[in-house]
Amino acid sequence: MARYTGPRTRLSRRLGVPLFGPNKYLERRSYPPGVHGPKSRRKLSDYALGLAEKQKLRFQYGLMERQFRRMYEMALKQRGVTGETLLQLLERRLDNVVYRLGFATTRAAARQMVSHGHVLVNGRKVNVPSFQVKVGDIIEIKNHARSQNMARTSLESAQVRMAPEWLALDRDNLRGQVSRLPTMDDIQPIVNPQLIVEFYSR
Repeated sequence: MARYTGPRTRLSRRLGVPLFGPNKYLERRSYPPGVHGPKSRRKLSDYALGLAEKQKLRFQYGLMERQFRRMYEMALKQRGVTGETLLQLLERRLDNVVYRLGFATTRAAARQMVSHGHVLVNGRKVNVPSFQVKVGDIIEIKNHARSQNMARTSLESAQVRMAPEWLALDRDNLRGQVSRLPTMDDIQPIVNPQLIVEFYSR
């Protein structure tokens, strides 16, 4: 299972956003890393801006370059605005849904939960983090003590983070359902998806 294992705070500082969740160090030093400190950098080209936006979204959802490119090509083939469709596909990944429901504190932890078989979709075990959920799908934690304890602990620590409106959460039964497709208002992206489309269209 390929995943990013490099420095996280440094990457978040370079791209200017907390890619892996809240980071107190990033709040204190909100400028890019380097020996020159918070000095102004030169103006970025259109290519550099598009690359930065793509990298932000890729690292936020924990995808490698080939996986992200595949998601973009899937979005390109579907009807509608490509940038919004790409964000919808990323949000509908099973690992992201598990994170959004609060069963895991980070997307990386959610991905591991799915890979280790702790998550059921419509009553069947699914261990593929990139599995695309559909409207009406029921996502629940396996009826096993270890699985349930992990999810309940995460739910307790994630109480300040409400589940999005496109997901219905049943905390008592550790179950969630996809009520509808996510919209841009639900996702509130940290990037401009149009710049990513222009970057790949070069």
